[in-house]
Amino acid sequence: MFILLRVILFLSLLVFVEYYFTRKLFNSIEFLFKSTSDQRIKQFKKIFLFYINLYPLYITVLFVYALSKGFNRFVFPEGYFLDYFLIYPFWILMIIVLQSVLFFLLFDTVKLFLLPLGKNIKQKLTRAEHGFVIIIVSVFLIYVPSRILYDYYSVDENIVTLSKENLSPKLNDFKIVFISDLQADRYTDEKRLNNFINKVNKQNAHLVLVAGDFITSTPNYIYTAAKLSGKIKSKYGIYACIGDHDNWAYRWDNKKSISEIISALAKNNIRMIDNGRKVINVNGARILITFITNTYVDKISDEKLDGLFNGYNNFDYKIVLTHQPRENFINLAIKHNYDLFLAGHTHGGQISFLFPFKNLSPTLLETKYVKGVFKFNNLTAIVTRGLGMSIAPVRYNSTPEITIIKLKNLN
Repeated sequence: MFILLRVILFLSLLVFVEYYFTRKLFNSIEFLFKSTSDQRIKQFKKIFLFYINLYPLYITVLFVYALSKGFNRFVFPEGYFLDYFLIYPFWILMIIVLQSVLFFLLFDTVKLFLLPLGKNIKQKLTRAEHGFVIIIVSVFLIYVPSRILYDYYSVDENIVTLSKENLSPKLNDFKIVFISDLQADRYTDEKRLNNFINKVNKQNAHLVLVAGDFITSTPNYIYTAAKLSGKIKSKYGIYACIGDHDNWAYRWDNKKSISEIISALAKNNIRMIDNGRKVINVNGARILITFITNTYVDKISDEKLDGLFNGYNNFDYKIVLTHQPRENFINLAIKHNYDLFLAGHTHGGQISFLFPFKNLSPTLLETKYVKGVFKFNNLTAIVTRGLGMSIAPVRYNSTPEITIIKLKNLN
């Protein structure tokens, strides 16, 4: 019932956004291009609405069919035809629509304040609005697909230098490469993963940490993710926490999913730790890494959290590694004098809409720690943008990222 309500809510929102966008766009076309026949404009409008709704209609039909047959799982067909005829066009068009609507709403808000100034201003605003609508849509027709392509093929290498007083000389210039959300699937294939991993290896890391999500779903990509991740080179090892999608290789058997992923990674010299600790000895200097498992499937209890944090004080450097950037974990890390908090999960917003003063993303509904570096007195929290994609097979204004952390002694 909850899933059905979410589907109805999504479809209702879709209808409203499409109505608002098409009304604005086609009214502006009629106003500015008076030589264009009404019949032709109506035909174009029908074609646009049909095509943009074809994919949601397809999903709805599959969903209803699955319910009618009593299926306990929803299997979505795969194929290049679906990707390039339905899925990619839908997401590109929807991003163009939503991105444009944000600016339409901004213009309408300004218009509300200016309209009381008189009739002359109303006529000028009407003419300006139609021109504004055409310009905005034209700009995003070019920018959105271009940016999606850029974010698919590019990887940022962000360097964060962290200084600490009285840091052990053995850890001075110690380099940690932090990555997350590889999410191997048919969109993040071997070529894309290899490109990302090659960039990781160019850093010559002392230690590599991964904030989970090696796959997106299905067991088909476990071997691929483990084999390619096994190419990562690191002097003191590669360690990972459990991510949300690591539970979903087998959607109805989360324990089997985690077990197979942990086993596959271990065969490729990557250790995934489920609610535990690891001490890295660097020529006598000790780094403590605390791994927290907290996903949509498996929420950690307060008792387990206390056990992970209490009684571990005498270390040269202390790190928390978890998948989701939860504020209560950050507060615990501050309380127990940790130096570094690392998380992924957000994909840096994945789809982030341009807007004055602040980009907007649905991820902001879940957490304010979407991406970047956050300072809390002696603790530094880093949320990395990762590589893969979830729900939508595109990134928009969220370039994949490798985070290179360099430790420095202040003395």
